[in-house]
Amino acid sequence: MQLATTCRGKAKVTVSIASALALTFVLMLLAPTAKPASPRSEAGINERYLSPIEMALSPDGHLLYVVCQASDELRVVELASGKIVSTVSVGHVPRGIVLSPDGRHIYVTNAWSDTVSLIDATTLRVVRTLPTGFEPTGIVCDRSGVTLYIANRLSSDISVIDVNTGQEIKRLLAGRGASYLALSADGKWIYGTHIYPNAGAFRTQPNSEITVIDTARQAVVERKRLNNVAGVFHVALSVDGKLGVAAQLRPKNLIPLAHVEHGWAFGDSLSLFGDDVGGTVQVPIDELDRYYALPWGVAITPDKSKMFVTTAGSESVTVIDVRKLLDFAHTRRQPLTSNLANDLSASANYVTARIPVGRNPRGALLSPDGTRLYVANRLDDNISVIDTSSVKVISTIDLGGPKTVNALRRGEQLFFTADYAFQGQFGCANCHLDATIDGLQWDLEPDGFGKDIVDNRSLENLAGTEPFKWNGSNPDMPTECGPRTEKFFYRSQSYNPQELTDLVTFVYSLPYRPNRYRLANGELTPAQERGKAIFERTKYKNGHPIPEKNQCAYCHSGPKYTNQQQVDVGTGKSTDRSPVIDVPQLPNVAYSAPYLHDGSARSLEEIWTVFNPKDTHGVSNDLTKDELNDLIEYLKTL
Repeated sequence: MQLATTCRGKAKVTVSIASALALTFVLMLLAPTAKPASPRSEAGINERYLSPIEMALSPDGHLLYVVCQASDELRVVELASGKIVSTVSVGHVPRGIVLSPDGRHIYVTNAWSDTVSLIDATTLRVVRTLPTGFEPTGIVCDRSGVTLYIANRLSSDISVIDVNTGQEIKRLLAGRGASYLALSADGKWIYGTHIYPNAGAFRTQPNSEITVIDTARQAVVERKRLNNVAGVFHVALSVDGKLGVAAQLRPKNLIPLAHVEHGWAFGDSLSLFGDDVGGTVQVPIDELDRYYALPWGVAITPDKSKMFVTTAGSESVTVIDVRKLLDFAHTRRQPLTSNLANDLSASANYVTARIPVGRNPRGALLSPDGTRLYVANRLDDNISVIDTSSVKVISTIDLGGPKTVNALRRGEQLFFTADYAFQGQFGCANCHLDATIDGLQWDLEPDGFGKDIVDNRSLENLAGTEPFKWNGSNPDMPTECGPRTEKFFYRSQSYNPQELTDLVTFVYSLPYRPNRYRLANGELTPAQERGKAIFERTKYKNGHPIPEKNQCAYCHSGPKYTNQQQVDVGTGKSTDRSPVIDVPQLPNVAYSAPYLHDGSARSLEEIWTVFNPKDTHGVSNDLTKDELNDLIEYLKTL
């Protein structure tokens, strides 16, 4: 499954009571053993949840600024009383936050608005809105307070913005799905991560990077290669600048998923870098019989004695003794290419505690003196406050969200937890990062080992695109998320009927992300108009008719551009049991690379230039390069 850091606030993407109840009724018909949602929970179907995700502290440490993703707000907490003292409306789906060095301004990225809200910290009002790239996420401000750096997840770059003019100076190329940034204590360097693997050869280990920016030159000066890594989240740096750490996933996607109970599907790990390490070293945080899914937020105490890692799928915070970690890394990393990252006995040497917190913990923020750690529990609408000396939760800050839990919220909680898989290894959100994709291809062994390699498909607005799986073998979502997941993924008894209904209700609620390739007035550019004509054409350029079943608009028809049939378009591989595949929907196709059923086409262009030599997947061989570009420009608007 897949998701996009759920964001259904201000009724922008919420569903009405009537539609939600109707959807639940349909799902109950598909899963007749499921129980109806309770009247109490369904009465709150339009509840406006908050979903806190990131935080920042005022310079004096008295105020905690909390980015609430689902309600499109910044909530301000007075730490002495634990009370909400102000609420600031920002753009749609806020994700990142940073304060100016003087503390006078607060900057919040708005992922679905492609903007940054500039907030006056005194009046707590938005005073300016700055444009960015596609889906801004992480943000830092340089030490002078003059320049902002914003990681844009969908355009895979980093915007450099002059604060005084509000204008973008340049864009820096980052890894695919650029998401999180950290500024070194001396202000000289910015380190960036990305959540999707960089494009590589088909069926090879995924690779990612830590992008290093020199702030004086405003240029990328290094790309630290992360081998066999896909999904890199927060990055943190020690105060002395000698240690950096990034939270990450190491997927085991090149071998059949049958190994879940014999090893693991994802390695939850950290990448260490800097002078303390002398290179880049990957270390696991999992244990032999328990996994700590989706390491996300990272914080290092000022004295560099402890490190804290939020594990979003395991509802916990991992505590690491930094001295023991470094000693172990130095002892065991000979050579640098050693297999330390896959050693499940390693974490016992440096992990000192696991602290239970709320559901889907994301951002982790230390107080300036390092005595308190604040953890944003995204799906509980609260903040856990941890005493870093006793490593215990000493209080919980209620952010004022709804107290009822409706079917959508229950389903969202199920989607993001790893509790149902064998030994807590993974959940839906491992493959569908923030309910989107992971950019990987998997060997799901029900079809046979090494057979039917499948690309991860988008979950946006799935209703009306049935059946599911690339071969169309799953007729509905309850089958997709229920017995198939339990038997072939989780290797553990999973959802009861009510939970399955809630999960499917949530998955079907996922909206389309905004399409950035459409003009605001709904019109098409000249290139897009030409591409539309090619998409809809019924004749070759020589005037002869194209067989109906080989016309683009025949298979990709209807409101979601799929006729929901299974066809052979000539892209089958020797590993496929059958060349027949399910016709995929096309809306927002630009965001879901790679392409084809097995992910072998790295770009839309490769679908036709590499994998359509006989014109069996639409007619493209009579197109010029410019005409093919026009077709692709049109497809991006769907």
